[in-house]
Amino acid sequence: MNLKELYQIAKNELEVLSPFEKADFRLEQAEYNKDEKAWEIVVSYLVENTNKPVLSPIGLISGSYPYHRIYKRVKIDDNKQMIGFYIYEK
Repeated sequence: MNLKELYQIAKNELEVLSPFEKADFRLEQAEYNKDEKAWEIVVSYLVENTNKPVLSPIGLISGSYPYHRIYKRVKIDDNKQMIGFYIYEK
């Protein structure tokens, strides 16, 4: 399986988690686990920042943005099926 296939599988499974039409999905990391015969990948996508303050020039300087990036760890087996979905801690 190549990186493009891994990206597409993860995107198809996870795009329902972001309400945005263009959630800016990214494949951040990929590693094949020979023992489990599965790929462990990290993907990220944008979601609305529900803790955002009122927009102001000060808010932009301090890093308060209307969206934030979520990172998830996903396992994909050799049959191209997602077999795991995990919280990813940097």
